Amino acid sequence: MAESAAPEARLYERIEGGVIRCLICERGCVLKDGAAGICRNYVNDRGRLLHLGYGLVSAVESRPIEVKPLFHYWPNSTALTFSGYGCNFYCPWCQNSHLSFSNLPSGMRRIPSEKLVKQAVSGGDEGLCASFNEPVTLFDYLLDLFDLGRKHGLYGVLVTNGYFTERALRMLLEVGVDGFSIDIKGCPSARGALTSIEHSKVFRNAKLVLDTGGYVEMVYLVVTGFNDSEECAEWIFEKHLECLGGHIPIHVNRYYPANFWSKSPTPLSRLLEFRDMALKMGIEYVYVGNVGIPELEATICPKCGKRLIARHLYRVTYYKLDGDKCPRCGHKITLRGRFIQK
Repeated sequence: MAESAAPEARLYERIEGGVIRCLICERGCVLKDGAAGICRNYVNDRGRLLHLGYGLVSAVESRPIEVKPLFHYWPNSTALTFSGYGCNFYCPWCQNSHLSFSNLPSGMRRIPSEKLVKQAVSGGDEGLCASFNEPVTLFDYLLDLFDLGRKHGLYGVLVTNGYFTERALRMLLEVGVDGFSIDIKGCPSARGALTSIEHSKVFRNAKLVLDTGGYVEMVYLVVTGFNDSEECAEWIFEKHLECLGGHIPIHVNRYYPANFWSKSPTPLSRLLEFRDMALKMGIEYVYVGNVGIPELEATICPKCGKRLIARHLYRVTYYKLDGDKCPRCGHKITLRGRFIQK
């Protein structure tokens, strides 16, 4: 591929009269010639779907895996974290709206996947992670990057809204993406935003990841005035148990006003209420995030109550596991990868 050329996308179908349908995410954008999809990264160019955003990287930074948040995946490791531009959801409370709501910059050079892999390896990172904006916008770039990263011993992680098509998700898994931090934005009763999103498909995809050998942790950002009702929380926890099981962690996180959403931050009392609800319903690992309280981010053995992992400022400060088992009672703890001493 020429340095400035936009490659043809791998997943789309031709309809008729030059109209095509993108098959990367569940939006399924139907595009006439010259039209771009909702994510602004894919465009119909005379009957071909081109990935305009291929290799247009907005940020690159080595970050702890716990930031994603992923607490049971390669604990204390770091991933070279990168992002593009645009999104397929446009949440009005988006913390990274300067990227997610942005158009593709003109005249920007594409970063070859080889460059990011080399930077990760030379910097001592254990993996690669697409984050900050929605990774679906970089789909074809991700396939090339993570495939190359796997060949250099790097794990692959996505921080995502999980709205890929099943076919796209399988392709990501096939090239080595096995860690997913998936945001569950809402529920069927949520109103005021994201009204066209089928939230159950997010759980469908999270289950597909697990069934295909990948790893998932779910994130429930409790947004004041949108998804903070008991009805919504109960639906989310029930779907979590039904599709993923009680051993899969969930992060119940505080929202802060951002972008177009100015309602007050989530009260800590509400977060604790939802944590207790999830634990009572049978989810074994429930963390409360974005509040800066280490005790709420510690991993506790679900069987005997022993503290196994402590965290502070997104780093592991205490780690006591016998392989993947509690050293006191032998209960198997959900874990992917190994603890990295840094």
